[in-house]
Amino acid sequence: MILDLTKVYYKDLNSKEKENYNYHKVAAALAEYGYDSMRLNNDWQGADFIAVKGDEMIKVQLKSRFTLDAKYEGKNIYIAFIEDAKIKIYLHDEALNIASNNIIDSESWRLRQRYNFNQTPKRYNEVIQEIG
Repeated sequence: MILDLTKVYYKDLNSKEKENYNYHKVAAALAEYGYDSMRLNNDWQGADFIAVKGDEMIKVQLKSRFTLDAKYEGKNIYIAFIEDAKIKIYLHDEALNIASNNIIDSESWRLRQRYNFNQTPKRYNEVIQEIG
């Protein structure tokens, strides 16, 4: 039997399919650096998956864009997302420390304790790593 190897269009996927797609893209990129990724059925301490390399284990939350969220504060969690066809990852609290008062004072933060960006501001580049 010949496999159907027709590529999917990300924009045509539903939200669960997009999360699965993003997981596999990020996990494949991390594998290039020696990490073995394991998907979690239920978010564990805010993580969608863990990645292990030797004695190091990181908790990773998948997002569709650069995000700051109070619920990840203090959990030593990495956020991974794909922007401009590049896989990016950052330690959430390092990015939160850079956040300016206009974000913390925003309506989004006051009401939902969350803020995300359509395009990542350059000031966060010092804590974001591109992988893959």
